[in-house]
Amino acid sequence: MTTETITADASGTFPIGDLPVHRIGFGAMRLTGSAAFHLGTPSDRARSIAVLRRAVALGVNHIDTAAFYFSSLRSANELINTALAPYADDLVIATKVGPFRDCDGAWGTSARPDQLRGHVEENLRQLGRDHLDLVYLRWMGQDSIAEHFGALAELREAGLIRHLGISAVAPRHLDEALRIAPVVSVQNRYGLDAARPGTDELLRMCGERGIAFVPFYAVAGEGGERGAAAARQDDEVSAMARAHGVSPAQVRIAWTLHQGPHVLAIPGTGDPEHLVENVAAGALRLTEEELARLDAVRQDGGAR
Repeated sequence: MTTETITADASGTFPIGDLPVHRIGFGAMRLTGSAAFHLGTPSDRARSIAVLRRAVALGVNHIDTAAFYFSSLRSANELINTALAPYADDLVIATKVGPFRDCDGAWGTSARPDQLRGHVEENLRQLGRDHLDLVYLRWMGQDSIAEHFGALAELREAGLIRHLGISAVAPRHLDEALRIAPVVSVQNRYGLDAARPGTDELLRMCGERGIAFVPFYAVAGEGGERGAAAARQDDEVSAMARAHGVSPAQVRIAWTLHQGPHVLAIPGTGDPEHLVENVAAGALRLTEEELARLDAVRQDGGAR
């Protein structure tokens, strides 16, 4: 597969509310650190800006970020603002609120509902916008999200937010949120080797309701200690990648997109070559037999 000429159009489109986006997007977290937003050495600033501009040139019109994506040297929101403002009319920028970090990078206690307006305004300031296209409430372990989500719903009514989503949640949280305000997107950890209890159920619920489902860590997976089942999965993915002449990461992204037309991918990278590969994965079509093989090793790994 020749990657250089493939754009995000090849992945198809799905609407986030009334905002159509290509199903291959871009996650900004890795721009601030090599391993995660708070770890590793930040990418070269000029290269990070070039990656963002290249992503948009390749047709990416959905970028996922957060004010708490920063390291000692980089802020994802500031990089996005510098690289892409003034923003194209069709560019959708999603952000998250709830968790927060102090200026030294340490995590603070979870935000109270009355603090969420300040978090939204901080994202507005950093991104240089007068409203946010999509704001996720990231679950912080509380039993109910109603009070927090209700606070964001009020900000939506005030015009600061266009659409609402929820992140890192269980199926019951989606039902709870929908009783308060429309939910256009759910963002959970999901992938061949990254699943959480209830996430497959959430994916199904979103498909039935026309809600976008946006996995994070779909390529990175669980990381850390990996057992024999994960090794078998890696072997299967690598063999499939060789057969298609692509990278294992592209196979994982393609598998993610094959989980339903409402599933969007937001792979992140600070490497221009990896960006081109990630976008090109939207053109990779896996056969039913290949999908069945991947599903089998996923089940062996205990994913739910």
